[in-house]
Amino acid sequence: MRQKNLRIIDNISDLKKEIEKLQGSIGLVPTMGALHLGHQSLIEKSVQQNDNTVVSIFVNPIQFGINEDLDKYPRKLEKDCELCKQQGVDIVFAPRIEEMYKSDKNNITLICPPVNAVDKLCGKSRPGHFDGVCTVVAKLFNLTKANKAYFGQKDAQQLFIIQKMVKDLDFNIEIVPCPIVREQDGLALSSRNQYLSKNDRILALNIQKALKTAISLAKKGINDKRTILDSCLEILSDLDVDYIEFVDKNTFETVDLIDKNTLLLIAAKTPQTKTRLIDNSLLH
Repeated sequence: MRQKNLRIIDNISDLKKEIEKLQGSIGLVPTMGALHLGHQSLIEKSVQQNDNTVVSIFVNPIQFGINEDLDKYPRKLEKDCELCKQQGVDIVFAPRIEEMYKSDKNNITLICPPVNAVDKLCGKSRPGHFDGVCTVVAKLFNLTKANKAYFGQKDAQQLFIIQKMVKDLDFNIEIVPCPIVREQDGLALSSRNQYLSKNDRILALNIQKALKTAISLAKKGINDKRTILDSCLEILSDLDVDYIEFVDKNTFETVDLIDKNTLLLIAAKTPQTKTRLIDNSLLH
């Protein structure tokens, strides 16, 4: 791959000027940095599908709640920029908090998804999280004028909510869902995986084991949620389970009977490092 002349920009004014110079289509990959192979897969797809690719690197404070890991969230800008350069990215936008939220970050206009989309799953345990996600993503859409934006399917609720925001608010952008990327042992790639102790990592693999067990039961014709749920809970007994939920992939409404549209989502914290991990899978 031919490397481009990567521009690293930390302010909105310069970003707007650079965006105006771009010719052809623009792909956006929004990230919070600490890039791994999952992010790389999004970047690769954007580079393949667009004339230009912009990667944002911004640890967004307004999507973190009280006692969450904002301060210790990994920040590796130099390494991230090197990966972006190798992948043929045109612009890395890495603003400071004061640049993205020029007024008090606690007193800004927010985009608030509908209650029935956020009062469940990660939104239930992280109140205000998706307000922060939608607000920063909307700002990035406006600033980059991107034609397409790339999001991983690991954050399934986030993906659903962003797709809904784009549809409801008539954003002129295509959202491109990208498959979950896993490590060799099956653990879904996450910037938070580096927090895991050796024992926590072993226990974290039970999340993938529970998903595979649920898929196996569903393929055997078991469509009762309670039966599958009990099997998952047994496998995850050594983790602090936040939720195990079955939803329709198209509406994210909770379902009681398993069918071809059922998505199983799991969130759990590890016992030692209290690292919160999420994963999901269709059951058919």
